[in-house]
Amino acid sequence: MFNKNIKLVIAALIIGYGVYQFIEGYIGNGIFLILLSLIFIFLYFRNEIILLAFLRMRKQDMVGTEKWLSKIKNPEAALVKKQQGYYNYLHGIIFSQKNLTTAEKYFKRALKLGLNMDYDVAMAKLSLAGIAMQKRRKREATTLLQEAKKLDKNNMLTDQIKMMQQQMKKI
Repeated sequence: MFNKNIKLVIAALIIGYGVYQFIEGYIGNGIFLILLSLIFIFLYFRNEIILLAFLRMRKQDMVGTEKWLSKIKNPEAALVKKQQGYYNYLHGIIFSQKNLTTAEKYFKRALKLGLNMDYDVAMAKLSLAGIAMQKRRKREATTLLQEAKKLDKNNMLTDQIKMMQQQMKKI
């Protein structure tokens, strides 16, 4: 909702007032204000709209996810670099059902900006491999599948990877 810099200013003001409360002897108020400022610091690193979009994505509501993402008007200014990666990652997932070329563009941009979790990187590379396979680029799909396999440490994507490898043998 707020710009990323405004969140830091609000957190600094709340921390300042919390320190003032400590000096005045109101320890409970100071502790509460310091904890309240942690919410704004957390939301600096994890954008609230992207969190809500992920909740919609978990419920398989692509329209709702797209609606939440459309509330971010200027992602370059409003989001930190990793948040921009997840913004593009979510758009890639949405467009993978509509337009493969646009989805490929979003997934590549998400990988370039960076994603925090290895599972998300593996999922993005697996999706790119599927797009490359549909566009008959077998070599690129093979390398992306191998990279996704290396990143999938918890073996959550092994079934999808095996299925894609079997489909690539048919090509």
